[in-house]
Amino acid sequence: MNATSGIILAMSLMVIMFGMGLSLTLADFKRVIVFPKAVIIGVISQMIVLPLLGYSIASLLDLSIASSIGVMLLAACPGGPTSNLLTYLAKGDLALSVSLTAVASVLCIFTIPIVMKLSMMEFANNAQDVSVDAMTMISQLLLIVLIPVGLGMWTRTKFPRFSEKLANPVKIASAIIFVLVIIGVTYSVKDVFMEYLKEAGIPALALNICTMATGFLMAVLFRLGKPQAISISIESGIQNGTLAITLATIALNNAEYAIVPAIYGLLMFVTAAVIIFLRKPI
Repeated sequence: MNATSGIILAMSLMVIMFGMGLSLTLADFKRVIVFPKAVIIGVISQMIVLPLLGYSIASLLDLSIASSIGVMLLAACPGGPTSNLLTYLAKGDLALSVSLTAVASVLCIFTIPIVMKLSMMEFANNAQDVSVDAMTMISQLLLIVLIPVGLGMWTRTKFPRFSEKLANPVKIASAIIFVLVIIGVTYSVKDVFMEYLKEAGIPALALNICTMATGFLMAVLFRLGKPQAISISIESGIQNGTLAITLATIALNNAEYAIVPAIYGLLMFVTAAVIIFLRKPI
């Protein structure tokens, strides 16, 4: 990927994260203190259990280096910006979903470099000339994630009416950008895409189903209500595919690492649609 494409991709993600910031308030962070149990379970599911599931899938299926790194990169990028909408449609706990998205958007700044550093050591094994500079990745994440989210929250606080008018257009733009990003990744690796599709399709689907099921079961195990369980399930399974793709092509400089996230980005909406359908009254 050339420098121009990388800049366009980074700017596209910043638009998406700005849109996510428009839906967040400081109250979403305060809710972590007021109602800690559900948030703690959700964060553990996203930040700890999810990468462990990704590692297990990559190891058990004996994937290629590119697919293994792709799985781990995806597992390290929780809290997709569409998870709140899907939670609402599935009749989950929307306040919990928004709170988990808010917390994940901050924590991932520090957890992603750690997960990817360990993943490159485990799966790449110096086979490729790619390294993970934690501080560089943190600075990139601050620029393309935290700053746009913070700007979106500030805009909502200072200009509430303007933010309400801006929210829907930004959501639509985010959806369009997401589709274009997947198309762009597919085109950039078109020569090897079908080869990787055969290998990456199964781990992407396995990761999606396992993360959603595990998030739901953890909530049930700790006696949370069904709406909370639905929220944690969706937050665990709806990954920030655009962030994973951006980091693959910019931070790790390898578009092949983005194939699993691109495939996952399509599959996760299918499984989410199943949950939404099952939650609809008959």
